[in-house]
Amino acid sequence: MFSTAFLDLPALAAASGTVRLPGSKSISNRVLLLAALASGTTTVHDLLDSDDTRVMLDALRALGCGIDGAAGGTLRITGLGGQLKSGGAALSLFLGNAGTAMRPLTAALSLLGGDFELSGVPRMHERPIGDLVDALTQLGCHIDYLGNPGYPPLRIRPVDRGALVLDAPIRVRGDVSSQFLTALLLALPLAASRDIVIEVVGELISKPYIEITLNLLARFGIAVQRDNWERFTIPAGSRYRSPGDIHVEADASSASYFIGLGAIATSGQDAIRIEGVGAESIQGDIRFVEAARQMGAEVDSGPNWLEVRRGAWPLKAIDLDANHIPDAAMTLAVMALYADGPSTLRNIASWRVKETDRIDAMANELRKLGATVESGPDFIRVHPLDAALWRPASIRTYDDHRVAMCFSLAAFNPAGLPVRILEPHCVAKTFPDYFETLFSVARATEIPVICIDGPTASGKGTLAAEVARLLGYHYLDSGSLYRVTGLAMRRAGLSAEPQQEARIAALAAALPLHFAEGKVLLDGEDVSDEIRTEAAGMDASRVSTLPSVREALWGLQQRFRQLPGLVADGRDMGTVIFPDAALKVFLTASAAQRAERRHKQLISKGISATLDSLRSDLEARDARDSSRSIAPLKPAQDARHLDNSQLSIEQSIDQVLDWWQEIQPFKSA
Repeated sequence: MFSTAFLDLPALAAASGTVRLPGSKSISNRVLLLAALASGTTTVHDLLDSDDTRVMLDALRALGCGIDGAAGGTLRITGLGGQLKSGGAALSLFLGNAGTAMRPLTAALSLLGGDFELSGVPRMHERPIGDLVDALTQLGCHIDYLGNPGYPPLRIRPVDRGALVLDAPIRVRGDVSSQFLTALLLALPLAASRDIVIEVVGELISKPYIEITLNLLARFGIAVQRDNWERFTIPAGSRYRSPGDIHVEADASSASYFIGLGAIATSGQDAIRIEGVGAESIQGDIRFVEAARQMGAEVDSGPNWLEVRRGAWPLKAIDLDANHIPDAAMTLAVMALYADGPSTLRNIASWRVKETDRIDAMANELRKLGATVESGPDFIRVHPLDAALWRPASIRTYDDHRVAMCFSLAAFNPAGLPVRILEPHCVAKTFPDYFETLFSVARATEIPVICIDGPTASGKGTLAAEVARLLGYHYLDSGSLYRVTGLAMRRAGLSAEPQQEARIAALAAALPLHFAEGKVLLDGEDVSDEIRTEAAGMDASRVSTLPSVREALWGLQQRFRQLPGLVADGRDMGTVIFPDAALKVFLTASAAQRAERRHKQLISKGISATLDSLRSDLEARDARDSSRSIAPLKPAQDARHLDNSQLSIEQSIDQVLDWWQEIQPFKSA
């Protein structure tokens, strides 16, 4: 997951391949709560591992549920059997910005009989919950607002289930959020000593999410009777029964981004194949496929897969009542930029009470890209953009995962402009690896590279690694390549002889090499110390004389150029390996300063050395590196020179990042 302040998406040109989606957030948190309320043990497969599921799991553990395993794999939940195990002082539960945790837990805990305080992030305290609280107080539940009336945080006080008022229908509004009705449906079987009737006031929105709730309740033994979308009856004697095993299907809302990707960025016979969700999904957002087809996408589907190709181009404008796909419809707003006319999404008032006010958020950010956008209380109309009208934009995400993900599709714009996503880590709410998944199937017009060259002990490795981390880019430590090749050669029982050159070159070309957190990983093994020995240095010198090995390592270094970008350090990165790099830095420091740094480094490792000898060695090596016939150490003609003799590492990093920002079309992060 990208934890950077911003993520720059270079202009993306095409996409094809297969993606596997994470589990559905809506299904995951419903299943977790039902398993917690049921008797016995439920084994949950393919649970989403995200911020929302983590806060739900933390809450269930605090309530006394037995939980073995980890989200993202197989999880075993030993339920409460409808009886609270914890007691005593009020239990405080922090639920982040997870509406799928806050609303259902409010209802369930109100009926379980304990003393609780529920809170979240500031945005959660702006998301309405008053209609759910009103419905619960009709029953006789005791709930107090700890801040603004109608909004979390909440204090829930113990209730006597035997004293609950169940002889009259429970009335709840359905036109603000379907999560209020879902919360009641999930929790009221706890009190079903008689038939319990729920009546929906107003038009029920997001009906497909209620379908998910009813489907999962049936899996746990609760057969709710439905009279259209206005009246729901929980039969007397209803009891949660664990299904034993349950599988969480992939998130249909997350599928929308890759359906949109297939409609926009594939060509010819290429396609985006989406695995984990398909035509038989119980999720309402699978109907996003219908909307994508209306816009011209070609979509094939099976029980657990979708395959999407570009059909009509430009896409066809649509006018759609999107009430049935409120989350996925955000993707349509970005797809509308590629349409043949204005597109209108209607009946989306629920966008205003989500993680942010999504109507305002989408309108604001689409305008940054150059689009003309109209919006109102429950609609948004987006006009398409010609290539000449696109603008590079820093997209504010409002800590809303869906804003971040749907705007990634803007990187496929016909103007070839990059897109900056601010606070990309917000995707952790439902899809922590979203950008990595996107990059696995996307192809860029050009992948940006920053080269940092310089003499030995100039600090280029430390500088390059930190710049890469701050930008979310890949990192290449070219200085370790010959050492790792020498190590691989020795482990394979080879020697640097001409007759074995081809085999050594083959090893070099396929090195499973990765650099992370200051470590050199060879096929996952940390070989950082092993390649710094004197013997490893001698092996490196020997293999470096073999022409085919040098050629193989050139190809290996090119393959490090992957989305979203690369920072490479060495002695010839800007002159030989990546001469087209967007930014080239030649890092220098005086021999005296470099000797002092190396001396401190050696002393910290318990290795004795003198400053004079280190300085002499560095000056001699500088002379050799500068005069060698192949790739001599010298700055590229367009390199920016940085003498860090008197600079801290932080100052050097800031300088390189400032240079990088200067050449970007985004004026600030």
